[in-house]
Amino acid sequence: MNYFTSDLHLGHRNIIRLCNRPFATIEEMDETLIRNWNAKVTNGDTVYILGDLLFRNEKPAEEYLKQLKGKKHPIIGNHDRDWVKKCNLEDFFESVNNLHFISDGKRQMTLCHYPMMSWPHMTRCYMVFGHIHGNTDADYWPLIRENDLMLNAGADVNGFAPVTFEEMQENNYRHKAGWNPELCTMEADQ
Repeated sequence: MNYFTSDLHLGHRNIIRLCNRPFATIEEMDETLIRNWNAKVTNGDTVYILGDLLFRNEKPAEEYLKQLKGKKHPIIGNHDRDWVKKCNLEDFFESVNNLHFISDGKRQMTLCHYPMMSWPHMTRCYMVFGHIHGNTDADYWPLIRENDLMLNAGADVNGFAPVTFEEMQENNYRHKAGWNPELCTMEADQ
């Protein structure tokens, strides 16, 4: 089974406030995200992580990574630059990319941390992204909202758990239909 997720921000205390996440403490958030991940993913499954897995974490990255099941393929996000330099990536990941193209036999996908407004074969290939959390107040939001091929893999949009393609598609449909500009007011590097 293939799963997708993004922007967990494990270890990032401020993300609870910035994205109005339903957690009282960083410990509760981290435990819930890890528990949700492992409740769905087996070690035989593949997980595409579209960036920002950890940020401002006080614990070493390895303490988080050794707990997460599956064959993991991170796509590097803007908040991954520091921790990936301090970690032996080969111990935890099958591949590490900035941009990745995959096919599941039914559909083609371009995987990138950032939502791209143009990508290869954009009339038939999905653009799967993260970075924006549940934010709908940016100037580009109407373009994303109107494009059925653009799918947000972010934890904030997908129930704080990795999701299958079909689950991600359904969650994005609901998110786009329930447009709420106050979901997340992210500011860089907080």
